[in-house]
Amino acid sequence: MGSQLKCIGLRFFLLMLFGMLMSVTSMLKAQEPKDTLPVWHELQHGLYFWEPSAPEKSILNDSKIFILKADPRLCSFQLLSSSEHGKKNRPADIWAKEFGVDVIVNAGMFNMGNALSNKGYMKNYSHINNSRMNGYYNVMMAMNPKHSPDPAMMLYDLTCTNWTSIQKEYHTYCQGMRMIDCNANPMAWDKRPGQACSMVVGATDIFGNIYFIFARSPYTHQKMIGFLIQLLPDIRTTVYLEGGPEASLYIQTSDTIISKIGSYVSKTYENDNNDHFWKIPNVIGIKSR
Repeated sequence: MGSQLKCIGLRFFLLMLFGMLMSVTSMLKAQEPKDTLPVWHELQHGLYFWEPSAPEKSILNDSKIFILKADPRLCSFQLLSSSEHGKKNRPADIWAKEFGVDVIVNAGMFNMGNALSNKGYMKNYSHINNSRMNGYYNVMMAMNPKHSPDPAMMLYDLTCTNWTSIQKEYHTYCQGMRMIDCNANPMAWDKRPGQACSMVVGATDIFGNIYFIFARSPYTHQKMIGFLIQLLPDIRTTVYLEGGPEASLYIQTSDTIISKIGSYVSKTYENDNNDHFWKIPNVIGIKSR
C-alpha cells in the first residue's frame, strides 16, 4: 500500500512538473517577436517577399527591412546598363517598364565622375562597362551561365572562389563590396564605421537562393550585417549595392507594385524627404519564368 502511494505521489509530481514546463515554454513563445520567423508571401512564381521589423529601431521612418527572395531555378536575371543602352540613366520604374522585367534593383555603386561605370568589374556578354577588377571588392555576382544546368545567378566570394575558375563560366559579371563572407562571417566595414544610410544589398544562402534586401530607415553597415545574420541564419556571401537616395528596389507583377526608395545618408543627405526614384546607370532585372 505504501509503495502504491509513493508511486501515485511520484506520478502527480511529474505531471505537475510537466505542466509547469509547458506553461513556461508557452510564455517564452508568446514573448518571441512575431517577425523572427520568415513568413514568405508569393509575388509570382519564384519570387517571394518578407518585411520584418529590424531588431533595433532606427532614428527615422518605419524601421522595416524588406527582403525579396528569388529562386534562380524559376527566375531569369539580366544586367541592364546605360553604357549599353543609349547612355541614358533611368529611374528604377522606367528601367522595369522599358525592358519588361518584374524586378529592378541597383547593380552596384557607380563612378560619380562619369555616372555610367560600375566601381568594380562589370561585363554583359560582349559589352564591357568596366574592365578593371577592384582589389577592395570581394564579391562577384555572376549571371547567365554558359552551361544551362547551372543556376541563373550566383554570388561568389572571391576570397573563397578563385576568379580565374569562374571567369569564363558566365556571360555576365558585376563586382561589388562584401558585407558577409562565404562562411557567414561579418566584415568589419571600418572604412566609415559611423555612417548610416538607407541601403540595398544582395545576398545568397546555403541553398542558392538570391536575396535583395532594402531598408529605407538608416542603419550603419555593421548594424545591417548583424540584422541579416540574425534574420536569415542561412545567409552567406552578401554584397553592398547602393545607399542613400540612389538605393532603389522596384517590383511590378500582374497585381502588385512595390516601390522601395532610399533617402538618408549621414552628413551628405541627412533627411527622410526623398519621394521618387533617382536616375541610376546600372541595374539588375529579374523576370519570373
